[in-house]
Amino acid sequence: MPESPYLVIHPERVRRNYRALDAALSTGDGAATRIRFAVKASPVPEIVRLLDEEGAEFDVASIGEIDLCLGLGVSPQRLCYGNPIKKTAHIARAYALGVRRYAFDTEDDLLRIAEHAPGSEVECRFLASAPESRTPFGTKFGCSPGEAFRLLVRARDLGLVVAGPYFHVGSQQLDPTAWRIGIEQAGRIAEALADKDIAVNSVNIGGGLPISYADPAPALGEIAAVVKHAAAEFLSGATGLVVEPGRALVGSAGTIHAEVVGVRTAPDGRRWVYLDIGRYNGMAETENEYIAYRFVTDRDGDPVDEAVVAGPTCDGDDVLYQRTRVLLPTTLRAGDRVRILDTGAYTASYSSVSFNGFPPLTVHVSGAERE
Repeated sequence: MPESPYLVIHPERVRRNYRALDAALSTGDGAATRIRFAVKASPVPEIVRLLDEEGAEFDVASIGEIDLCLGLGVSPQRLCYGNPIKKTAHIARAYALGVRRYAFDTEDDLLRIAEHAPGSEVECRFLASAPESRTPFGTKFGCSPGEAFRLLVRARDLGLVVAGPYFHVGSQQLDPTAWRIGIEQAGRIAEALADKDIAVNSVNIGGGLPISYADPAPALGEIAAVVKHAAAEFLSGATGLVVEPGRALVGSAGTIHAEVVGVRTAPDGRRWVYLDIGRYNGMAETENEYIAYRFVTDRDGDPVDEAVVAGPTCDGDDVLYQRTRVLLPTTLRAGDRVRILDTGAYTASYSSVSFNGFPPLTVHVSGAERE
């Protein structure tokens, strides 16, 4: 047995998730939505190769992710440098490597793309008026819809190929109407661009597709129905969709195997359970307790009670759950094994480099569906 903690990824579950999403978003006339995997969710070579075989595109956020994909044989034509925050040197490097798709949300970035990646296809990210997601971006990314229109006209005038507007409803979005709102706003931008003789080839509806953790998420079919109805209502038939899932493809395909380091009762009477995995070596998405993972132990079936769950470092912020109601067996002891379910997304890729001397989360790729 490998030393705990470690993440086990099951690639065939990723394949099934990809095919289910592809089927859900296809339309009755045979049209398909382009699926662009957000590599940052799980930059595991076996996953990249599998999705490349399935025909996916790839949303890359850095030169490192570009190098990873190209090194695995992915065509640069299937990459989109989707991070609006990028250095000039990195734009030039990506272009030299064959990348011809870029996202932006400022005029400054647009001008640098035009200079260092001439003739490339571009998407402008706008801030949609969508409800807040479970892990929101705030206003870090995206310009106003009016500014997106102006910048896409500017992109055409600079000799770039306009793909269309791009929005993201926030990670782990639990309200399906968020996509309808974004698509309606994108449709208005597309109409304004048509008046300038600029045809919108695609609308990028971003990621944010949720999965169920401790709390249930809307079914994929429910979200897909909203997306397809909104596209039919607000976009022309010639406008395709691009979706950039990360969590929806890989989240359910991973399980973290951890160990109880210790259990104590604090002076306030609360029980604390310390694991060998915490905020800095895989559990970053527990920040603000946004994501409530499910725990399975070998003592399930014993009496349970509430517990504060914390990581192993000496940082006071390395606490996973103290407001969220987590019920764990009262018999848990140091050395007991704990499995954390649906942890295939944003765990190993968020893991820090040896904070407090704890190594980053190890990833094992399984040939079996479940361990």
